[in-house]
Parts: sequence; C-alpha cells; structure tokens
Amino acid sequence: MERLNDPEVIRRLLAQTEVWAVVGLGDNPGRPAHGVARFLQERGKRIVPVHPSAATVHGERGYASLADIPFDVDVVDVFRRSSAAGAVADAALERPEVRAVWFQLGVVDDAAAERVLAAGRAMVMDRCPAIEWPRLLG
Repeated sequence: MERLNDPEVIRRLLAQTEVWAVVGLGDNPGRPAHGVARFLQERGKRIVPVHPSAATVHGERGYASLADIPFDVDVVDVFRRSSAAGAVADAALERPEVRAVWFQLGVVDDAAAERVLAAGRAMVMDRCPAIEWPRLLG
C-alpha cells in the first residue's frame, strides 16, 4: 500500500498525471486555489474547477461537484476546510479513475487519508503542488 506523502508518489503524480479537479476553485483571483490552478495549468495540466458556482476559471468550465464532471480525472486537489475535506475524499473515491486525492496546505483529515489509502489510491495531505514541483522535479 502507498504511504501518505511519499515523495516518490508525489513526484509521479506531478509528472505523470494530466487532469486535476481543483475542489474549491472559484472565480476569486485572491484565493490560493486560483494561483495554484494557474501554476498547474502552466505546467501542462488540465485543471477542472469544482465549486458550487461552477464558474469558468482560467478558460476551463467549472462544475458544481465531482460527480458532475463528465470525463476522467486523475487527481482531486482539495482547497476546502479540513472539516469538509473528508466528504470530498469520499466523493473522489466514488470515481474509479481517480488515482490520487491531494489535500492542500493546512487541510488535514487523518481518517479520510486512511480511507483513501485503504482504497488503494495515493494520498497527499497538507502539501501544495506549487511547492512540491520545484522541490521534486526541479
């Protein structure tokens, strides 16, 4: 079974995935999700905004929920409070194609991480891809 925050797993996710659903990404450019989504997009990732407003962000159509996305997603990147993150992880596990759940800096839910790992998916918690990318991929 994969380990939480395994550097090799993080490196693989950053290098070998294409579609990132960014939960909590709305049209507010002042929010951290906005900048991280742009960072991912600039590195060739397709970002998919997931927010109740379903706003288009960085040229990508938004969806109100993970269940509404009509195509495969590789990584679910979570910009929600820790108290809401577990429900997002569970929704990600409902999608068999999702390879990983990524909780952003400050987002911690140990029980959700255990569920994701037990389901055989990768789990990254309390980390940011914009920080991990230069650290692990140069």
